Amino acid sequence: MMPRNLILVPTDKELAVLRSVNAPALGDTRIELCGFGPIAAAARTAFLIGEWQPENVFLIGVAGGIPAHTQLSQAYVFDEVVCYGVGAGTGAAFQSAQVMGWLQWPTLQIGDRLALRVGAALAKQIAGVLLSSTTASASADEVRAKAVTCGDFAAEDMEGFSVALACALQSRPLTIVRGISNCVGDRDHSRWRFQDAMVSASQLAFQLLQD
Repeated sequence: MMPRNLILVPTDKELAVLRSVNAPALGDTRIELCGFGPIAAAARTAFLIGEWQPENVFLIGVAGGIPAHTQLSQAYVFDEVVCYGVGAGTGAAFQSAQVMGWLQWPTLQIGDRLALRVGAALAKQIAGVLLSSTTASASADEVRAKAVTCGDFAAEDMEGFSVALACALQSRPLTIVRGISNCVGDRDHSRWRFQDAMVSASQLAFQLLQD
């Protein structure tokens, strides 16, 4: 039987935490790895949607957050995802594909941004814009450079836009749930709250699935 809901998780580590959380009865829901980074996630998502034909897709994992918009260890959904890194140049010289006049998928007029479904999330659980970067920020300067190009954003991941594009090409709604494990640009893992963030993301996703 084809599952109604498909849950995608980027890494084994995130998947292990999700499976450890006491989940309610989710009905016809399938959980799969989509892979780390935009390339693996796009390819795997397209394959899984083609194989299972779900009605709804959920991407669940951790992300870096902007302190003005998010709190560590808390989970959020996003109403829009923007792609950073596909284009020309780096740093202040970066130009996105759409700015250069290229659409990533012309038939559907898909440029650098895609809308997401937030479902039954409360207002406090909606963080706004998720930035998907081909490389994670490693400093505050990189975060500022991305904001100059893409505008204000609440959190940064690597897989969101590619999964959203794969879903859009097959007319599947996507909800992204990310737990905030660290501040964007902070690469010191001793300060990260990976476990708490992924638990929060799992719990919020399960809540949305029930609703």
